[in-house]
Amino acid sequence: MTAGSDFLARQGWRMGKTGVLVISHGSREGKWVRLVRDACADIELPRELAGAPVECAFLELVEGCLIQDGLDRLEQAGVTDIIVVPLFLSSGSTHVDEIAWALGLKPEPGRPTDLSRFRVPGRLVMTNPMDDDPEIARLIAEKLRPISERPARELVLLVGHGSDEEPYCGLWRRSLSGLAGRVKAIGGFAEADYATLRPDETAAKAEAWRRRRPDLALIVAPVFLSEGYFTDRVIPERFKGIPHRYAGRALLPSPLVTAWISRRIAEAWERIRDGRRRCSGLE
Repeated sequence: MTAGSDFLARQGWRMGKTGVLVISHGSREGKWVRLVRDACADIELPRELAGAPVECAFLELVEGCLIQDGLDRLEQAGVTDIIVVPLFLSSGSTHVDEIAWALGLKPEPGRPTDLSRFRVPGRLVMTNPMDDDPEIARLIAEKLRPISERPARELVLLVGHGSDEEPYCGLWRRSLSGLAGRVKAIGGFAEADYATLRPDETAAKAEAWRRRRPDLALIVAPVFLSEGYFTDRVIPERFKGIPHRYAGRALLPSPLVTAWISRRIAEAWERIRDGRRRCSGLE
């Protein structure tokens, strides 16, 4: 999904004005939206992009701040090159796929979608979502500390949304598995694993670990961007009757999410800059 500098050069990326579009899902809950906006408000841009316009947009549910709204505002600001950061947890999210298609970055969506193609005012570079990024693993490990008593005697079970469809299911498993391994190492836990809500693996994973390592205390950690229906209701319901401690805190709020967005922008900017140099014959 991410475009390299050679590709950008072939597309004719000469000098232009760069802007940023951060896209997340959206929610009817005002707190959910506010936390995403707060994370975007503190983004640190590369020095050469100081003052560049940054738009925080949503796939749905936030009137006036949808993806096309953000694109239109960037166009009004004179932007020709857009760095798109999908603020989603996994490459297995079907939303990441359909957004990439609607932005014109894929010839066909991977599955049926209600989206229509967006009117894109310039050239795009779309970064990868969070997946098993080390910064996100560190964030999860930090949010486990208040309820962790003896990490060497604890099992952490990360719970993510998941998908019932391939290849999205496999991509979710890969990102959650990578996160679990990193969280285990960072927090010094005896074991770490993952389970998805779709398909529902929660009870089966908890039971399998109870039989395998009955000596370990189970800590359940949600892997969700912001707290809401899934963290407050769905996950606690799935683990009802299973001995565990629940780290109900989502990724936001945390400065590490903002740092992750900033780093994704910086990486994309390097590719844009290299592409412009190649296009101009400077390399």
